[in-house]
Amino acid sequence: MSPLWRSRSLVVRITCLFALIVCVVVSMVGGSLYHATSATLSTRADYQLIGRVEHFRSLLHDLYTIKEIEARPKLFETMLGDSQDVIIFRRPGLAPFISVNPENMPLPPLVPVPVQRAVNLDALYEGTRRDGVRMRWVAAQAQVGASGEVIEIIAAHVMTQEARVLSTYLLRVWITVVSAVLITALLAWWVSSRGLAPLRKMADRVAGITPDTLSARLDIKNTPTELQSLAMSFNAMLDRLSTGYERLLQFSADLAHEVRTPIGVLIGQTQVTLAHTRNESEYKSVLESNLEELERLGRIAQNILFLAQADHERQDIERTTLNIREQLDTIATYFEGLADERNLSFEVHAEGEIYANAIMSRRAISNVVVNAVRYAEAGTTIRLTGSEDAQGALIVIGNQGMPVAPDNLARLFDRFYRGDAARSEFTESSGLGLSIVQAIMRLHDGSASVSCSAHGWIEFTLRFAAAPPRLV
Repeated sequence: MSPLWRSRSLVVRITCLFALIVCVVVSMVGGSLYHATSATLSTRADYQLIGRVEHFRSLLHDLYTIKEIEARPKLFETMLGDSQDVIIFRRPGLAPFISVNPENMPLPPLVPVPVQRAVNLDALYEGTRRDGVRMRWVAAQAQVGASGEVIEIIAAHVMTQEARVLSTYLLRVWITVVSAVLITALLAWWVSSRGLAPLRKMADRVAGITPDTLSARLDIKNTPTELQSLAMSFNAMLDRLSTGYERLLQFSADLAHEVRTPIGVLIGQTQVTLAHTRNESEYKSVLESNLEELERLGRIAQNILFLAQADHERQDIERTTLNIREQLDTIATYFEGLADERNLSFEVHAEGEIYANAIMSRRAISNVVVNAVRYAEAGTTIRLTGSEDAQGALIVIGNQGMPVAPDNLARLFDRFYRGDAARSEFTESSGLGLSIVQAIMRLHDGSASVSCSAHGWIEFTLRFAAAPPRLV
């Protein structure tokens, strides 16, 4: 399909296609009728020619002698079907004694039908006049009276009238085809224009949607059935855009909040330090404090960059088979010192293997463990469990803490989201740890989920996809 045709409007396409269909159908019907009429006229002319010859044979056998025929040639001329037809009577091998050939057309090589046989369609010969008009020839022997003398009858019919009728019929067929195409094109244009009106209304409605009116939706109830699926899909797309736009606004606000705090601390400490002359130890202390805030900003920027790459790029990560027990023991040992500070302990129960990227999977599990260490009640145990099944591997990190409301539980994986208590109590979280966990699990074709009991036992479940089957 050419680009020019693809750029045409639907109305033009429908009109052209309908016109083409009607042109083909009417042409086929007209052509079929034309050929049927041509065959009918030819057959009728053939039978008339055969009947005329048989009539001549009967007259010669029952009523006339050769002398009577020679004396009355006009009698047979009046029996011709057309003034251009040919009738020739002759004795075998001799010149004709009656010859009616107005245009002096040469005789084709004819084999006369014997007296004993009736003339049929197989005895006819096809010919053409000088101007291309078809002719039908026939030759037959006839017995004259009781004398038993045999003569040859040669007759031909020039299909002038039939050609004229067919020419008129063909002209009418073409007129009918052209008229049908024009009428169909007009009707198709009118019908398609009215039929596509709901689509134009949808386009006008969509054109009016802006970032400030993302809540607007297409009216599905009053939309034609064929367009309802399109309207529903578009409304679903608007829902996703609206959700994404709201998250983007919230993300921008949270990002500004997170960055503003360390920047404010840096500016404040720097201004206070520059207000008076300080000794070397005071300058060093300020620089160390500023370095901590700068490192915090660097971590935020690094995490945001990782999330952006995970969201907008399909990363092909390298995976390998890892022992679940070894991974969980390593992570528990790494955070054992931090857990001791809060009087927490680890309990590990694991078996089986996971198919994952070693660095990313360890980061995802570590982020969940850090979250558990921060918010677990002092003196409790953080439980790390792992198992393998046909669907892959399952790692669950559970801890005892304050009960989390279902609404807040559903938002724990949102970027920069932290509960109110988290913002006022001890924490160094930037609110991106669990978002990174979710992004890593998506890269592993897995999932991350969370649940919390009424008594405050909260569990994070990480599902890793199974390894692909090995080729033998």
